[in-house]
Amino acid sequence: MAQLYLTRKWIQNQQSEALLGATASNSIITLAPNYSRLGSTRSASLITSSDGHDVEDLEMLLEAYFMQLDGIRNKILSVREYIDDTEDYVNIQLDNQRNELIQLQLTLTIASFAIAVETLIAGVFGMNIPCHLYKIHGIFAPILGGTSAMCFLLFLLMLGYARWKKLLGS
Repeated sequence: MAQLYLTRKWIQNQQSEALLGATASNSIITLAPNYSRLGSTRSASLITSSDGHDVEDLEMLLEAYFMQLDGIRNKILSVREYIDDTEDYVNIQLDNQRNELIQLQLTLTIASFAIAVETLIAGVFGMNIPCHLYKIHGIFAPILGGTSAMCFLLFLLMLGYARWKKLLGS
């Protein structure tokens, strides 16, 4: 814990540099014995000067940092949860839109089938096949109306079946 008290450590480094500077100016020969003695006094001064008050200050400082880190961690977790919830909401909305498009496609497919049946019947009557219906005057309108009504009824029946099977929403 005493090594974590950085202000005191910095002051002691300044003091040791000042003592080394003073010793170096006296003589070069005495530098080596004083340097080893300074290292031992420095570590001894660190151990003896770390009383309970300094350690309590350091512990309080570390506790404050840990509380800030815990608060930041909690904020990050809540933002991550919010992002996950937003992603789930967007996926639900996309699924809903996809389902609506599928229902529209099914409705259009049923309508195109009914129109294709009517086109088939019109194509059969449009061929140059000898038929006694061609000789009846005014038969075109009833056949056209009957075919259209039958295809519209086919469309409604298929649409009702799709709703009965719950393929289309009401």
